[in-house]
Amino acid sequence: MPWDEQNYPVSMKNLNARVRSKAIEIANALLEEGKAIAIATAKAHEWNDNHPDDSQP
Repeated sequence: MPWDEQNYPVSMKNLNARVRSKAIEIANALLEEGKAIAIATAKAHEWNDNHPDDSQP
């Protein structure tokens, strides 16, 4: 799911056009290299560690 100038993450909407374009380029490169999945997984584990699940006994 590569991004472009018309379709990009909401977090990039307030960036100026030049910076947003470069951010899109970098994000797409990370996707191509498979780093996005590794980063997402690491961040999910970090989130889990910082947000304990109180529903488990």
